[in-house]
Amino acid sequence: MTELHYLSATEAIERFRARDLSPVELLEAVIERAVEVEPTVGALCHTFHDDARAQAREAERRYAAGDARPLEGIPVAVKAEEAISGQPWSQGSLIYKDLVADHTSAFARRHLEAGAIVHARTTTPEFCCAAFTASRIWGVTRNPWNPRYGVGGSSGGSGAALAAGTATLASGSDIGGSIRIPASFNGVVGFKPPYGRVPADSPFNLDTYNHNGPMARTVADCALYQNQLAGPDPSDIATLRPKLLLPERFEGIEGLRIAVSEDLGGWPVDREVRANTLAVADALRSAGAQVDVVDVSVPREEVDLATSIHFTLAFADWISGEADGHPDLVTPYAVAMVRWCGELAAGRTFLEGLELEARLWTPVGALLEEYDALVCPTCGTRGLLADDDYVGHGLEVGGEEVPFYFGGFLTPVFNVLSRCPVLAVPSGFADNGVPTGVQIAGRTYDDLTVFRIGAALEAVRPWFDTDERRPGAIAPVSG
Repeated sequence: MTELHYLSATEAIERFRARDLSPVELLEAVIERAVEVEPTVGALCHTFHDDARAQAREAERRYAAGDARPLEGIPVAVKAEEAISGQPWSQGSLIYKDLVADHTSAFARRHLEAGAIVHARTTTPEFCCAAFTASRIWGVTRNPWNPRYGVGGSSGGSGAALAAGTATLASGSDIGGSIRIPASFNGVVGFKPPYGRVPADSPFNLDTYNHNGPMARTVADCALYQNQLAGPDPSDIATLRPKLLLPERFEGIEGLRIAVSEDLGGWPVDREVRANTLAVADALRSAGAQVDVVDVSVPREEVDLATSIHFTLAFADWISGEADGHPDLVTPYAVAMVRWCGELAAGRTFLEGLELEARLWTPVGALLEEYDALVCPTCGTRGLLADDDYVGHGLEVGGEEVPFYFGGFLTPVFNVLSRCPVLAVPSGFADNGVPTGVQIAGRTYDDLTVFRIGAALEAVRPWFDTDERRPGAIAPVSG
């Protein structure tokens, strides 16, 4: 790969230190790429190019003086939901189209303190409540590999920016798959840390399904980024001590025992997704791991019920209040999401939700006593159409009609099982040109092993390294 806008963060930092590349040059390449592709992709909702250029010049000075910080000079796009003082903070909603943040979240502050250049903010669905990225305020974000398809959500703009080359790193958050779904559909890497590893703003820092985390094009970049985000913060009582630091390089996986499931026991999965998941299993065997295709059952109906109870009592309750107060301004899909949760959870109690979540851990916990990690598809579906909001109709996945489109994703399992670290990595492509992916789920709080497995997979089955394995000149949408 020769284009500067696709340079990895780890290589960029090495070149900055060697003084054979300037942060100014990298930033200009990323900005130039955005000018080229953003009219089609639409992943960046706000840009700060003048401020970014000044920061790049300061980064150049810091490298010359030998006092560069860990992400010094790296163009990082931060998801729009995150508060950065003085920047727009609309939550993707017309309700807050003129709102400006009056504070900087702990999560965003860690980017700035590490020297990252926040040159842009990335698109989300309204209130981050959809697995696609479209809103009445920013329009539709399209997949760089095939613009007829969507980018996933809610961190869809971040995934698309990485795939398109308009950011070197990009932030995400995940309450039902919002890091991992965009990682899959855009062919990039995303990490859902275990609950408490990375700070979040209140009150959702106390929501065990809620996770902030890194997105990148390589496993090494994702680890570099995660090291700057992780660790306790006085603003968030849920953050874990001590801070966990991942190594710069990962040991091989010889001797690790890895379980692979094609469908978690009957979840609908498209044929190409299954085939690519089994290809990942073969690649991990070639890297030296003992890999078994296992029969594990995590019932979809119970996961749907657990998540609907949980959301109805917190996340969806907040959205419902916004929708009730501003019925003419909210999107139909936000209303549909609240309705789906409410109908499934009707009459259920908080205690019933906790009992169900505990029961769902049983088969996975038993499996992870025997195996070091569980690998399964990220998305059962090979893609969502960019111009569909999936209101009023379902989705066909693996030959099955799923009544609510969210049934096309296997991600909520690991929001219920929130203490498991999950690394989402590419597994191949569907025949529509949209990438597919797998989730590498580890034992509770064992972040290191999932990164080891991801790095080993990338070494034997690389992605994003040739002209054929990345979006090039992105064609305008036709038809």
